[in-house]
Amino acid sequence: MDFIIQMEPSYDHNEKNALNEYMESGGWLMEFKKTRELESMIADYTGAKYCSIMPNGTVSLSVALIACGIGVGDEVIVPDYTMVATPNAVELIGAKAVFVDIDRDTLCMDYDAMVNAVTEKTKAVFFVSINGRCPKDIDKYVEFCKSRGIHFLEDAAQSLGSFCNGKHLGRFGEIGSFSFSVPKIITTGQGGALITDDEELYNKIVKIRDFGRDKGGSDHYLTKGWNFKFTDVQAVIGIEQMKKLHSRVMRKKEMGKLYEKLLSGITGVELIPTDLEETSPWFYDILADDREKLLEFLKDNGIGSRIFYPPLHAEPAYGYEGHYPITEEISKKGLWLPSAITLTDEQITYVCGKIREYYN
Repeated sequence: MDFIIQMEPSYDHNEKNALNEYMESGGWLMEFKKTRELESMIADYTGAKYCSIMPNGTVSLSVALIACGIGVGDEVIVPDYTMVATPNAVELIGAKAVFVDIDRDTLCMDYDAMVNAVTEKTKAVFFVSINGRCPKDIDKYVEFCKSRGIHFLEDAAQSLGSFCNGKHLGRFGEIGSFSFSVPKIITTGQGGALITDDEELYNKIVKIRDFGRDKGGSDHYLTKGWNFKFTDVQAVIGIEQMKKLHSRVMRKKEMGKLYEKLLSGITGVELIPTDLEETSPWFYDILADDREKLLEFLKDNGIGSRIFYPPLHAEPAYGYEGHYPITEEISKKGLWLPSAITLTDEQITYVCGKIREYYN
């Protein structure tokens, strides 16, 4: 069997033909009608009233904070276990990222840890629905923040196609953010999107991402803004990717069920509880004893895998004091298995067979 890569993008003649048609049409490449079309597709799919697309997910997170009036000297609570873009987006605008531990079952931000981290400087919480998961009591987080006048925002970068209690992730907060980088369920190479039901916040977002001007092509600036615009070239690809989203969500769930079936009962492997009726997994993740040796064993057998994010508070980029026991534990044991949408049942069966062989 050929080497099974841990993750790769998927595109076909539909994207290629659409790009060719766009170029033949004389499109100017810059953001225009195709970008607006993609934004409408995302809003319709998620059920949000508004969507605005950015160059990448990190930028979209920062823009969400700026739209909420957050800046220098403010604190934003983030989980210690997340992709580094979450705290980086906070500190990019001069605010301070305050790390908290995660819940052992969902790997999402722990509620009590969040509550205990609030100070008079806390202006927002960035809730990360890691790997498309979300606690069923997420409304508890929302209500607490609302009662304290704290903005509840969602980093749903890994969660397009995932729901909680029947509601698409990214819609529980005032603003939700998605990413379209290469490993995501749909990709435009790079890209991010903000969704919201709040018209006032949406109007702020639109201005911030386009130099702060009152309308496109104008040289009248109502607020400070930057060039965070997209391109129609990327949007053309994104539109074709969105057409495949439903089938990809269904396939991701099928793959998750097969992984669960074939990995169950292996001593040394812990499966993370996942509601595959609502969650479309980004990566297929396990907690593994002897993780480093397992990783090498898999590699020797033609299988790519990837270790979990580290505890971010202790990374050289931050170097913050603190003890986050759940994050520290799962970061030492966590392993992402092959997760590309192109993965076949035969390949999944081979991967699981090798894991079982290693532990037996």
